[in-house]
Amino acid sequence: MKSILAVALLIATAPLYAAPFDKGDPKIGKTLVDKSCLSCHASMVGGDGSKIYTRADRKVKNPQQLAARVAACNANTGANWFPQDELHVEAYLNQEYYKFK
Repeated sequence: MKSILAVALLIATAPLYAAPFDKGDPKIGKTLVDKSCLSCHASMVGGDGSKIYTRADRKVKNPQQLAARVAACNANTGANWFPQDELHVEAYLNQEYYKFK
């Protein structure tokens, strides 16, 4: 009986354990980052701009902060991404740099 309850609980809470950004496409996200993000980031940290994701004092420490940062950059730069575009960017950045599970 306990195993049936455990399975039922797992099924009921499965969306809570889904990988972050699993509905985004990292390939599309990479294209968007390359087009809209790296030149601004390069002006901030130098090089190709990707150092902003790997610096020791990076501000993003969880999936929610990554989503908020992408939305803020979208709004501040006028990239005019749709919410799905933001999800693609989040999926790419998570896959490439952050590795949130």
